[in-house]
This record gives sequence, structure tokens and C-alpha cells, in this order.
Amino acid sequence: MEIPRQAHGAMSMVFAMLVATAAVDAQMDACGADLRAFLPSPFSSSRLHCAPVWNNFILRHWQNQDNIISIILSATYTSGWVGIGFSNDGKMVASSAMIGWIDNHGRAYIKQYYLGGQTSSGVKVDQGNLLTTDTPPAVVLYGDNIYLAFQVNFSVQLAQPNIILASSAITPNTFHLAEHDDKTTLSFDFSSGDPVSTYYPYQLKRNHGALAMFGWGILLPLGAIVARYLRHKDPLWYYLHVLLQFLGYIIGLAGVVAGTALYNWIHSNFTMHRGLGISVLALGSLQVIAFFLHPNPDSKTRKYWNRYHHWSGRLCLFLAAVNVALGIEIGGANMSWKVIYGAFISVILITVTFLEIMLWNRLAKASTPGFQMPTCSFES
Repeated sequence: MEIPRQAHGAMSMVFAMLVATAAVDAQMDACGADLRAFLPSPFSSSRLHCAPVWNNFILRHWQNQDNIISIILSATYTSGWVGIGFSNDGKMVASSAMIGWIDNHGRAYIKQYYLGGQTSSGVKVDQGNLLTTDTPPAVVLYGDNIYLAFQVNFSVQLAQPNIILASSAITPNTFHLAEHDDKTTLSFDFSSGDPVSTYYPYQLKRNHGALAMFGWGILLPLGAIVARYLRHKDPLWYYLHVLLQFLGYIIGLAGVVAGTALYNWIHSNFTMHRGLGISVLALGSLQVIAFFLHPNPDSKTRKYWNRYHHWSGRLCLFLAAVNVALGIEIGGANMSWKVIYGAFISVILITVTFLEIMLWNRLAKASTPGFQMPTCSFES
């Protein structure tokens, strides 16, 4: 019996769709995937609990009566490294991690690292507090996914530890890890197999730091410099001063709101940082109120208002600079934050020194007999 040409076309299309579907299934990982095709026992056991945890990361695990946990972490992979760490306080520093990757020659590696600091010198290969078993760990690239499989023996039954998930697109060179491209910290219930219960708000912390640094630490000092050294550019200096101070206050206030949300989330105990932040916000708010209540230039109280405005503003700037630096330190920011803010402070100090010398020279010339300071006149 001859099959019509249209039927041939329809059958070919169905076959192609089935092949494509099978290919996609082979490339994508899911909790229902059969691991026996590419992972050895006990990492292919049907007793494994499975949960999608973050982005394309999937965590499989099984804990026996001896507190030995079999862990399989999978993620979409093209290059670089993928890792899972265990932390007592949710922070990267002082945690131990299992890191896996495929090098440029196709060789698979899995190593334990002790994350003793945020620089490469503080990351120690073949060190850490994770007690592995005699079962060899494994790293497998299957389809588009990398699988890290290993066993850890804990002294007590593991309930809800803080785990860190991270990845980088840069392949380790002689076991030296490049900085992660993305990471998260979460609490995971290994006893019941329940998925993520709590995320650590890294993005919120970055937003808080960036807004506070830019508002309190950059715009406000620039506004103060304009007010002190550009007085001869009247009224330009006044408009620039007001614009920079109001923008700095609004952006800094947004940083305070982000910091409050961060505190409500993680309940940090950085009392000095909070206290300084509240002080900066109070002084900045008083400056804004003082702007709307400033007396006329010919008022008898104007000189007292000027003294208050100048010295409370300087105190606000000093406390803000201290608190930004303190926040960068206690927040565990990477080196780029320190370099950027340190470079800005250095430029500010050099610029202020230079402008102050010029100002005093100009004042000295103004006090010389026969010298007249240039004035600005505005005609209607």
C-alpha cells in the first residue's frame, strides 16, 4: 500500500518533533531526570530528595542514619566553576565549599575550598571543615548541565544550615578561583527535603550601599565644595549648591530606606553603623528644614543661622564619610568598592587642599592696601 506524500510529510514532522523533544529533555535537568545513566551509586539513588533552589540550580540530597549526606548539585554550564558552600552565619568568609568545573581540555575537577577571605590569597584549596567520606566525589557534564556529586559526614543530623550557591564563567587556573559572577545564601531543610526557606538579600544590600555612598558620600561633599569655593560665581554657586544637596539628601534617604528594609530582613547587630546612619539622617534633615527657615541676609539672626548651617553641615559630612567607610568594611564589599570610594576621598582631599590654598591667597591679596576684589554687578 502506497503512503500518500502528504502522510510522509506529516510523519516526518512528527518524528522531527519527537527527536527535538527528546533532545531538549536530554539537555535540560529536572527533578524527574534519571541520573543512573551518568552518575554512579549512591548518587543515582531513587531515594534522593530534589528541589529547584535558585536560578537554574537544582539540589538533590539524601541523609542516612549516620548523618552522612549525599549531595548532587546541578546547574546549566558553559564554562567556569559552580559551587556550594556551608556557612554558620550565612556569610561567605569562614565557610567551606565544594567547587567543581571542567577545564579547557575537558578534564573534570571537584575540590574543597576554605573561604578565609574575599581576596584570592584567603581562598585555600584542599582545605575546609567539610568531612568527606571514602566515596569518591564526581563531576559530570551531561547535556548542558554540570553535576557535582559528593558525600559529607556531619557530627549531628543536619537540619537547616545556611548554604551558599555561586558560579563564575571563568575557569580556575591552577586551582585559583576567579571571583563569582553571582551568588546567593539560603536556608535549606535537609531533614525534610523542603526547598528554600530564606534568601539572603544581596541585591538589597548592594542597593543600600550604592545609594548611601552616592548620596551621603559623594553628592553632599561636592555641594559643600561648591558653596565654599565658588562664591565668586554668584548666583551659579547657590543653585549648584542647592541642587547637589537636595539630590544628595533624596538619594541618601533612599539608601536609609533600603538599609531599614535590610535590617528588618536580616536583623543585623551593627549598632555603630545604624547609630551613625541615624545621626547623618537627622543632621541632613535639619539642614533641609533650615533651608526653608533661613532668615534674610540683613536679619540679626542670620550670622547665628550661618554658623549652625556651616558646622552642622560639616559634622554631617564627617559622620557620613566615616559611616560609608564603615559600611563598606562590615558589609564585606569587594575590593572595587574600597578602591572607588578611596579614590574619590583622595581626589576630594587633594582638590580641597588646592582650592583652600587658592582661597587664602585671594583673601591675602584682598587685604593688601590698594587691591580691590572684583565684584559682580547685575543690571536690569
